[in-house]
Amino acid sequence: MRDWPVLVVVLALVAGCGTAPEVPSPVVPSISASGEQESSDGWEITVYYTAVEEFHDGVATAVTGCLVLDCSGGDDDLGDYPADFVQAVHDEGTGLTRSGRYLNWSYDVGYWLDSVARASDGGVLEPFVTAAADSDVLAPGTDFRISGCGRLEDGTAPPVAVCGRLSAAGWHISDEFTPGLGGARHIDAYIGPETGPDFTDSEWYLTLVGATLAIS
Repeated sequence: MRDWPVLVVVLALVAGCGTAPEVPSPVVPSISASGEQESSDGWEITVYYTAVEEFHDGVATAVTGCLVLDCSGGDDDLGDYPADFVQAVHDEGTGLTRSGRYLNWSYDVGYWLDSVARASDGGVLEPFVTAAADSDVLAPGTDFRISGCGRLEDGTAPPVAVCGRLSAAGWHISDEFTPGLGGARHIDAYIGPETGPDFTDSEWYLTLVGATLAIS
C-alpha cells in the first residue's frame, strides 16, 4: 500500500518502547561503465492492484473524504460502496467504481475521488511498470527488472505464468509504501485492476521471497 506524500494528515502514530530498530542501509548498486544492470538478491516482492467495485457485493457502506485531489481529511459524501470493496481500497490504495471514477485512499489524505488510479508521485499507476519502495531502499526514479522470482513464502516455486509476466516487465519506482509497510529489500509491484471476484485467492496475489533484481 502506498502513501501520498504531498498532502500530510497524520491519522495515527503508535509509539513503542524499547531499543530502536537498526535502520537498514539503502541499496546502492554499482553500475558498470557500460551501463549494464547490476544484480541484487534477497528481495521480497509483494503485489498490489486496483480493486473493482463490480466484483464486490458486501453491505453498502458510506464513505466520506475529498471530492478533489488537492485536499486532505475531507468529510464530503463520496457515495455508498460494498464494504469489502471499501476495505480493498483501504488495503491496496485504489478502486474503480461502477461510475468509472476511482476511489483512492492514502494514510495522509484518507479517501478521495479521482479520474485515475494515482501514484504517490502524482502520476498514474501503470500496470507492470509502477513499483513502490521506501525511498531509502530504492530511490524514486529507479528502474529495474525482476531477473529471478525466488520462491513463494511456503518454499514452493511461483506459478510459471506469473513469474514470466513479472520478469518480462520493466519496472519503475514511482510509488511509496505507507510508512511501516515497506522495509529493507522490499518492493511492491503494481499489476493493474483485479480481473474477477476473490482476486486475492488467485495465483496473481502472491509474495515472492529471495527474488533477484537487475537494477539500473
